[in-house]
Amino acid sequence: MQFAHFAHVWGKQDMTAGERYAQLWRELKLCDELGFDQSFCVEHHFRPDESWMSAPMLYAVAAGMQTKNLRPGCMGAIVPLHHPVRLVEEIAIADQMLGGRLEVGLVGGIQPHYFGPFGGDFPNRREKLKEFVRFLKVAYRDPATTPFSFEGASISQKNLKLAVKPAQRPHPPLWIETRDPETLEFCAKEGVDAGYFFFFSREAARPRYLKFIEDWKKAGQARKPRVAYCCLVYVDETDEKARAVARRHFGHAYRGFFPAAETDAELRHHQREHAEVFRQRGEPSAAEIVENLLDGDYLVDKGLALCGSPETVARTLREWAENGVFDVFFGEFNFAELPEADLMRSIRLFGEKVIPALRDYEPF
Repeated sequence: MQFAHFAHVWGKQDMTAGERYAQLWRELKLCDELGFDQSFCVEHHFRPDESWMSAPMLYAVAAGMQTKNLRPGCMGAIVPLHHPVRLVEEIAIADQMLGGRLEVGLVGGIQPHYFGPFGGDFPNRREKLKEFVRFLKVAYRDPATTPFSFEGASISQKNLKLAVKPAQRPHPPLWIETRDPETLEFCAKEGVDAGYFFFFSREAARPRYLKFIEDWKKAGQARKPRVAYCCLVYVDETDEKARAVARRHFGHAYRGFFPAAETDAELRHHQREHAEVFRQRGEPSAAEIVENLLDGDYLVDKGLALCGSPETVARTLREWAENGVFDVFFGEFNFAELPEADLMRSIRLFGEKVIPALRDYEPF
């Protein structure tokens, strides 16, 4: 298995943005020392009460400057919000700056309110995402001295030369976090790794990702795919201590997913609205999670947040990986107002005891 540090880079009440980033670099330096494989961030916009990370390539480069071995990246860049030429340029330069350590996560986007200020095309976001993957492969295919052309539904370029190509050839590893069956088929065909967030149950994910792995083999890809799973995690010396600390913060971790509310009743209304969206999409389990997302005990009891001693976390994560068909774990360690001493102890225990216990385990 592989293990990544994952960060929404949640805003903190008692920190400036600069102080929050400085804390993030302290986290990543420790992860690097402990043998984590990757670090990933999100791309979020326009919510000062939520995430303070809107520039994922800047994150990747800065994370790389703070570390020596782990591979930083985004999960992911919201493709329809970026000019495709600009994005392939930034990816190439970031990979060169990182000495070939960049991981590239790409997404179509799920928040329509991000799109308006950028003039993004929300209804056609998945098509734009897939076309960009094809464009990226053409853009990086030949040496930098060779011009290339591309003609697609939304991307058209004639005899374009990039000043810099990525250090990794033909391109950095690509990821798409998705649970959409058609997108998973695309990923298998194109050799793009995939992953999912805890909102999608592991039981529901299992058949889709087993098919993804089979489609990957049928496509003749030269290596095994990577499948990632992401959730909150807190590790402490004992199960009792871990639960006592984590339950105070798990319930506040995703408060920023909902619009600002002045009363509990207004907040519950927002949760029900979001849950109804999932019901309309035919995902009742996700709707239930949204309605209980701010209940820390619910998250732990339902196996949606990982909490316990190193031994419990390792055993649980092994079971989840087998049932949920994933071999890369994205752990979100920093959430809500978790004190830094608890945060760093959790990361250290995970790195020193959980990673070694699972390093040689292959769920598929």
